[in-house]
Amino acid sequence: MYTIKQAAQRTGIGVPLLRAWERRYGIVTPTRTESGYRLYDDEAIDRLRKMRFLVDGGWSPRQAADRVLAGGTIPGPAEPAAATTAVDLVTAASHVDGAAIERALDDMFATGSFERIVEERLYPALHALGDAWERGEVDVAGEHAASAAALRRLGAAFEAAGRGADGPPVLVGLPRGARHELPALAFATALRRAGVRTTYLGADVPLESWLAAVRQTSARCVVIGAPTPADAATASEAVEALRAAHPGLIVAVGGKAASQLPAGLAERLPADLASAVDALGRLLQAS
Repeated sequence: MYTIKQAAQRTGIGVPLLRAWERRYGIVTPTRTESGYRLYDDEAIDRLRKMRFLVDGGWSPRQAADRVLAGGTIPGPAEPAAATTAVDLVTAASHVDGAAIERALDDMFATGSFERIVEERLYPALHALGDAWERGEVDVAGEHAASAAALRRLGAAFEAAGRGADGPPVLVGLPRGARHELPALAFATALRRAGVRTTYLGADVPLESWLAAVRQTSARCVVIGAPTPADAATASEAVEALRAAHPGLIVAVGGKAASQLPAGLAERLPADLASAVDALGRLLQAS
């Protein structure tokens, strides 16, 4: 059981707002101590977290409360699906519930193109998951379980996309020490779906392995991800070595930290998934 201050800390909702939601919408009904102090159980914490995620995603407080209390979906053309899937994934991860994590991902990938689902649903849900982990609402085990499940889902989509066109491949991966590979695998999958022969090398690829892979496959292009600021230095190292060893090779970088590489060192891809695929396609056509 949690006091109201502890409930506020665990849900990210201020005490005054928590009281207001309780009073106006009946989202939770805490028990009381003999002294009259509120106590919240795990179910109440889950409800408050769900309501906060929905409100953050654009729902009105009344709609969010009704959705959480009913356990269903609010009808209407403006359903904020990203907020709903974020709630479901974070809640499942907070319980380290593998089956619920898979259900959340099933719902996430049920409709829409791969690229749109990744941009509008998967990425926001993973950001919400990371925020929940930083606040202590999700344990490392739950965060890893959800991330691993998402990685498996992307891997299946990559395999389902087929080989792509004949000819030398485009190599996609992360430099040494870089481990946040979900965006890189999503890009490799979208590239393969666009008909480009793509080989995904994965995370933490040593410099010598990048050089060997280009030599062994006669790759026409490599795309190196720089997902965090800490990865910018090793991404630069890999780009410089590849350009020196293979002067005609197209070298592109993507990811949040791509802008931290020296200007002109490599082609920088847009942050948006579909735009990045289009930009690389133009580079390949021009080569």
